[in-house]
Amino acid sequence: MNAQIEHWDDIRIAYEVAKQGTLSAAAVQLNIHHSTVLRRISALEHALNTRLFHRHARGYEPTQAGNSLFQVAANINDQLNTVAGHLQSSDEQVSGKLVITTVDSFVEIFTPWFAEFCLLYPSIQLEIRVDTRRLRLDHGQAHIALRPGEQPDEPDYVAQELKPLSLRLFATKNYLKRMGTPVSMSDLVNHQFVSGSSDHDSPYFSWINNHIADENIVFRASSVHATVCAVKSGIGIGLLNTWREPDEQLVSLNGDWPDWDNKLWLVTHYLMHRTARVQAFSQFIKQKISQTEI
Repeated sequence: MNAQIEHWDDIRIAYEVAKQGTLSAAAVQLNIHHSTVLRRISALEHALNTRLFHRHARGYEPTQAGNSLFQVAANINDQLNTVAGHLQSSDEQVSGKLVITTVDSFVEIFTPWFAEFCLLYPSIQLEIRVDTRRLRLDHGQAHIALRPGEQPDEPDYVAQELKPLSLRLFATKNYLKRMGTPVSMSDLVNHQFVSGSSDHDSPYFSWINNHIADENIVFRASSVHATVCAVKSGIGIGLLNTWREPDEQLVSLNGDWPDWDNKLWLVTHYLMHRTARVQAFSQFIKQKISQTEI
């Protein structure tokens, strides 16, 4: 059976280890955790069914097979840098198509800003792809990702923190009047909940799905926005992002359950990061977020 390399990022990570000599030095250079470096090297060796490094107390030394692979990687790296230079020089005008991917829970906040950006840059054709999946920037599926969660660890991605985020349990005043206000985990067994569909992988829903009995989850949806609407309609309690327009009918619930904190990231691929239209949008969205107190 022919060896299959599913993730080209793994080659770049292994190549960086070969250049630096240690996992920790490569991790610093790539701005990812050293455990991620080890995991990706192991996955690459498994995919190729060959050992790429000799492990020594002093570090990692490429094997003969590793040297053969890294020579090719060095050539590819030089070619990519050349392409990046060509892309940047050919894209000095703030114009063309700009594809942005985000999740539906932020569309309500972002859309007025998108409209303002279109007025500022009429030569840019803006396309918004709302998707729970993490679209592959390295495959050209999008130019910019606006995503909540953990910092992306792909070595070819440039991830910039935009804003700290918090998730909290919310319910409407009418729901709490009808069902009572929970103050402890033991109280939650008497309440109704809103969550995502069973195939929806999202930090918005994971805690509810793992800690609330299935019979207490009375409403599920494949969209975060749909669950927000359900909570606002008084169907049940749900996890909502605190970064949203204020709603007098919603109450944030305090109890002995945990707080959920993550971050909003602006993510680009390094080959597109310096292009004029990507930089124009990046600077614009940073300014808008710095000016809002939602």
